[in-house]
Amino acid sequence: MDDIFDHKLFVLGILFVTVVAPVWIAFHYVTRWRMARTLSRDDERTLVDLWEAARRMEARIENLERAVGTEAPAEERRP
Repeated sequence: MDDIFDHKLFVLGILFVTVVAPVWIAFHYVTRWRMARTLSRDDERTLVDLWEAARRMEARIENLERAVGTEAPAEERRP
């Protein structure tokens, strides 16, 4: 009797390892991938802040280039 029970348990274990576990792992990581694919609200806010900071820095650089360009003689300017 114990031999039949052990045999069935062994077969169920093999089925679990070969069929159920890989499907379970695949669905787990597919779910994680879908969740990670979207930006959180904090990520979106950080992205907006970085975009605004980059635009301000670009405007500052343009102003500096204009100021330096008008003050420096033509032969001292580098391309």
